[in-house]
Amino acid sequence: MLKVGLNYISPAVGPTTNLDTTGTRTRANSVMDDLEEGVLGATQETTNPLILEIPPETETWVNDAISCTGISEFVDHNKIPKLDEQQDAHEPLIGKSTKELKKLAREGHWARSHVLRAQAYQHIIQDIPCRLMTPDAPVYRDVAGKLFENQSENFHPLPEFLAGSLMPEYCLTTEGVTAMKKILICIANMSPDITYCPLLPVVVALLLHYNQEEAQCFENTCRLLYCNASHTSYIDYSFLSHKASCMTFGDLANKHCPAAHRLLASSADNIFEVYSEWLVWLFDDLPFDYVIRIFDVYLLEGQKVLYRIALALLKQYQVSVSSKGLDVADVKGSLQAFMWEIREHMTAEKLLEKAFGIRLFSRKEIWLLQMANRKALVEKGVTMVQHRQSFHLTVNTLNFTSAIVTAQEMRIVWSWIPERFSLFSPVLLFSTSEDGYSLKRLYSCCEGYEPTVLLLKTTVGEVCGAFLSSDWSERKKSGGGSSFFGTGECFVFTVRPEMERYEWVFIKKPEQAKAMPRSPRQRSPSPFSPEGRTTTSNHLTVPKLDMIKYRLSPFLATRHFKLPSKTASMFMSGTREGIIIGGGGGQALFIDADLHHGRTEHCETFDNPPLCQENFQVQLLEVWGFQNS
Repeated sequence: MLKVGLNYISPAVGPTTNLDTTGTRTRANSVMDDLEEGVLGATQETTNPLILEIPPETETWVNDAISCTGISEFVDHNKIPKLDEQQDAHEPLIGKSTKELKKLAREGHWARSHVLRAQAYQHIIQDIPCRLMTPDAPVYRDVAGKLFENQSENFHPLPEFLAGSLMPEYCLTTEGVTAMKKILICIANMSPDITYCPLLPVVVALLLHYNQEEAQCFENTCRLLYCNASHTSYIDYSFLSHKASCMTFGDLANKHCPAAHRLLASSADNIFEVYSEWLVWLFDDLPFDYVIRIFDVYLLEGQKVLYRIALALLKQYQVSVSSKGLDVADVKGSLQAFMWEIREHMTAEKLLEKAFGIRLFSRKEIWLLQMANRKALVEKGVTMVQHRQSFHLTVNTLNFTSAIVTAQEMRIVWSWIPERFSLFSPVLLFSTSEDGYSLKRLYSCCEGYEPTVLLLKTTVGEVCGAFLSSDWSERKKSGGGSSFFGTGECFVFTVRPEMERYEWVFIKKPEQAKAMPRSPRQRSPSPFSPEGRTTTSNHLTVPKLDMIKYRLSPFLATRHFKLPSKTASMFMSGTREGIIIGGGGGQALFIDADLHHGRTEHCETFDNPPLCQENFQVQLLEVWGFQNS
């Protein structure tokens, strides 16, 4: 009997946790919190290794002929659904066009026969165009023999790219799970370009059900990984491409599921985090017989079909919630429960029928949309997976100097900042003690930096400030007039006498805002899309990539909310007369052009009390940016 031990990559140094290899929903450590407020590429933390233990039995290779049952020796026959094998399992597939095969897969032609499904998988995958040097079965035998031949070394680290991956077992035996992990180790050994690949274990596990040996499964997986068909992809294998896919799904959900999108936007603290779970819905939460039907069409149509099916699930979820009149407090938990109970809502056949009833964009248009989202992430520094660093690491007590706050106080302020910025050290842009009391000079020093942190100390020793998400140069767009800009990531805070943060009111009280309604003739911009990108009902227009300008945290952009009043979205404003932060019924902070006098009041934007004495004199003022901003 083979024995497997799998440890997960921990977000912090600590004792290793063993994952149960007999469960059906095993997952490595999730990194969905990595984009809760965004991530900025940096060096990944030291993590605990993932371990595969291989006992000293000798690997036995079986021939690659399809077994009489269709399913492989890696499958537990008591777990896999029983199918009606009366159907002719020898119907020829060779010679059928791709269009004919797609029709057969959508109709579930081989969903009633394990033998026919095994034949179909092998035929379909071998017909996929891929890189000339794609590793094949002989390569696997050679690499696996070298990696695992020394039975005195029973422990083998699993690839780092498995952090955050789904690790399903479906109907595999213990030996099957071990085979899956061996294949993943060999793929990592042959493909150093794979850095983050949450879908890869899913593909390997499902192919193992119908591939008769590990080497065959390895070859087929590599063909999917390195498919080079035009505008077609099967598996994202970097953090950047995976997150771009999540953003693309959010774009599509906003267009094709407006009611569901409004529900999520009004219920979720972080809608991007919800959309980032879309692959989990399909391959971790649904029952196996639904998963394998999805896989049938996925092998023929690529990732685009996964978007369709996830959209169909999202639509049905919204219908279910609305029909029951439920108030959704935990969106992610509610979605997961819906997937677990999918049989109560629709069959697998009905799910696919609804999915293919969605008039989705063309493969090329989706590819362009994904490239646009990918560029947006690169521009904001989101390029690789990160675990949250301790915020004190980025504010070094030895080299941090401020005339207003201590290093310890700055550490706390830095911990409030969106993660993609807090991973960078603070850099002083402007200081009244060095640059003088001039608003014009402040603008000059801070333009070109986004975001910034403003700190001020009053003459009576009170300290407060604000995190400002947008470049001060945005004020020029109003032509010298007074207008507000910025996003819902802005917040104000106090440091002394007490430390407290006051965020945009709709972060803490989302029930006060509703997602923008749509009219049949006009589509509100996607939360992932730049302003100005427009669509019609059946066509997506994607601008040239070098023309795209993205905002910080697009989910917090005010244009996506139906607000009770315009005063609830007054983030920051700057003129020659002074700067204003927060508005509506008062101003959270107003500082005059001489940077000498100011005022603070309760405002509707942040629902804050006065941050210090209502009318104050400025003793010192500093503006901090972010290193490498």
